[in-house]
Amino acid sequence: MFIPPSAWFTGFIPDLPSPFDASDGIDLKAFAAQCERQIAAGVPALVVCETAGEAPTLSPAEQTLVIRAAVDVARGRARVIAGAMSNATSRAVELARRAEAAGADAIMCAVPSYNKPMQEGMLAHFRTIAGSTGLPVILHDAPSRTLRPLADETLLRLVESRQFVGLRDGSGDVARPMRLSRLLPTGFRLLSGDDATTFGYLAGGGDGAISEISNIAPDLCRTIFSQVRQGRLQTARYLHKRLIPLIACLSKESPSALKYALSTLGLMSPATRLPIVPLDDAARAEVMRAFVAIADEELIDGLGA
Repeated sequence: MFIPPSAWFTGFIPDLPSPFDASDGIDLKAFAAQCERQIAAGVPALVVCETAGEAPTLSPAEQTLVIRAAVDVARGRARVIAGAMSNATSRAVELARRAEAAGADAIMCAVPSYNKPMQEGMLAHFRTIAGSTGLPVILHDAPSRTLRPLADETLLRLVESRQFVGLRDGSGDVARPMRLSRLLPTGFRLLSGDDATTFGYLAGGGDGAISEISNIAPDLCRTIFSQVRQGRLQTARYLHKRLIPLIACLSKESPSALKYALSTLGLMSPATRLPIVPLDDAARAEVMRAFVAIADEELIDGLGA
């Protein structure tokens, strides 16, 4: 039965890292365990082959392998959103088609990095990708990685097509949901892509977050979202504030810090692929101090495996 994206593209959705084994291949066992852990925590969807997944270093065949693994684990219990990110439109089209064939429920397409396209170029890029697949398309705006943001005006032109169903907003602009909510089609979802400003984004009317911290504390993130939705902003603010030191570590050295944090929970190896390298001793110590800061009696349940 078809369930519209507006029903599941909401709340905290983890941006899953891609675990590597000792031979630098995809560790499918660790990946499946991470998917299962997130689904058990009640996440509505999983994002794979995107920022935390080190997508630029994965071959198309590896991306297909990861997507199929997520689909096989999810078995309809959560939706699978597959990254189709490239600064070459033709390669993004290939990845979108592969994602559809592998069983993904939606694709996520980022503003191209390095090329710095003008707004008309972004418009053509996203429309070309959407035209290559029947899947819903989620846009990803990450100005810190692309230098050129997806302008509100361009977004409003894109959503004239109902195939575009949501935005992962990494701009940190917490006023964006309030600014755009009355201009967007009913059912279009705005999710924060910046963990540090997620509370403000949700309080301003955002629909959720595509999150790295949710990989570590999915239950706690779900509680934060629930508290905001129930109008208990003081509690949600307190919980989010307690996560800020760890969020800062993750954002400083992503995804190395995320993988190291998950390795301390026994969930995967901290191995990365060049040009990303594992954390040095000082950075590992900083991550551990951030863990200590949140592992008190009130928050420890949110860190359980």
